[in-house]
Amino acid sequence: MATVSLTPQAVFSTESGGALASATILRFPPNFVRQLSTKARRNCSNIGVAQIVAAAWSDCPAARPHLGGGGRRARGVASSHAAAASAAAAASAAAEVSAIPNAKVAQPSAVVLAERNLLGSDASLAVHAGERLGRRIATDAITTPVVNTSAYWFNNSQELIDFKEGRHASFEYGRYGNPTTEALEKKMSALEKAESTVFVASGMYAAVAMLSALVPAGGHIVTTTDCYRKTRIYMETELPKRGISMTVIRPADMDALQNALDNNNVSLFFTETPTNPFLRCIDIEHVSNMCHSKGALLCIDSTFASPINQKALTLGADLVIHSATKYIAGHNDVIGGCVSGRDELVSKVRIYHHVVGGVLNPNAAYLILRGMKTLHLRVQCQNNTALRMAQFLEEHLKIARVYYPGLPSHPEHHIAKSQMTGFGGVVSFEVAGDFDATRKFIDSVKIPYHAPSFGGCESIIDQPAIMSYWDSKEQRDIYGIKDNLIRFSIGVEDFEDLKNDLVQALEKI
Repeated sequence: MATVSLTPQAVFSTESGGALASATILRFPPNFVRQLSTKARRNCSNIGVAQIVAAAWSDCPAARPHLGGGGRRARGVASSHAAAASAAAAASAAAEVSAIPNAKVAQPSAVVLAERNLLGSDASLAVHAGERLGRRIATDAITTPVVNTSAYWFNNSQELIDFKEGRHASFEYGRYGNPTTEALEKKMSALEKAESTVFVASGMYAAVAMLSALVPAGGHIVTTTDCYRKTRIYMETELPKRGISMTVIRPADMDALQNALDNNNVSLFFTETPTNPFLRCIDIEHVSNMCHSKGALLCIDSTFASPINQKALTLGADLVIHSATKYIAGHNDVIGGCVSGRDELVSKVRIYHHVVGGVLNPNAAYLILRGMKTLHLRVQCQNNTALRMAQFLEEHLKIARVYYPGLPSHPEHHIAKSQMTGFGGVVSFEVAGDFDATRKFIDSVKIPYHAPSFGGCESIIDQPAIMSYWDSKEQRDIYGIKDNLIRFSIGVEDFEDLKNDLVQALEKI
């Protein structure tokens, strides 16, 4: 080994052999890494430079800036799992190139397998998956650092060639991948029991990227009447430009689905479950069998459920998408979306995404990672409060109807019970009154914010006739959006406080 002194506390060393042949490594004393990491965390203006340096360069030869590997990170892992993480860095490099364009499909790495054995519950996965047993960034920080960079460098041309041919695990350009985002993708894959996940800039873009990548020109899709309006607008206005036709069915109409499958060369059935805003539920296992028998894919938008309440992939869906803006991030402070599923399908979405853009900012990825650590706690709280609220509202004289899959009166209550572990934090209901009475009720509540969106810590309430369909009474009539319909997203506030607030608002009408 040849060494050249750079500073009193740093050496330039060249080592050879193993997975790090001809590697050029900067070595700093351990206290320098820790001190710089602390300074980086304190100085937000330098986080894009200092935190990357602190996270990437360590006193361990295995901790290369692109590979991450062992080093300081390994000290925080039990010795039995440290061995698995170290082996993964060298022996499973191919499994760590999912963010690289044209990368080959890889088997789960040793780290992923160890993670599956160690983290047996959604609670542990939400906190630790993608981070505790291995991430590319070698750091002593508990939290995954934000890597603010637009591009990644290579030591020499051979390393670049090795990267291009899948022998060197790294990133190339910010649009193709980011270490912070990669940790987030691994966490979501663990929660959804997916082979792969790609995170993008919004839930709407996740749907667009999925449809664009997987439905061929001239193809045919099936969707449902009850769904996010902007998704339907995209399918109605943009897909026909590619010669893609569409059949729209009511969520529970299995005869209509079968007819569409029998009479069209269906590429994909895309549906929410529960749906927006009436929270209709589709039997995922049954529908997946119907679609697969005809060679069609099934994509479930599980945003209203979250992976805590429903795991669509384990029930037979090929893909699941989320607006991570909602329950996943959970704090009403970031926008993002994701697609999870089989690697062969997600890879197609990823390649499209790399070409078109729609990149999730690494700072947004960090916020979503942070939010996911309390996902199970938030969703369980919202499940409990929403069920109690739905039961209360169903008995109230000034409420005409309640839509909530946890109620026996819901038309798909039996389906929800069979495939969901909780019924979600959104309750839709119709006030016993007209448009003006409903508007007065909305204006009288004090705790929920009058806003769009759902799934966050703060309760949110809106009147869809105004918030989502004000520009088209015809569309409201077609899709059953009555003037007295309310969508109420339950936050993590106390049930009694929310109930008392609704009671005083109902007394005003």
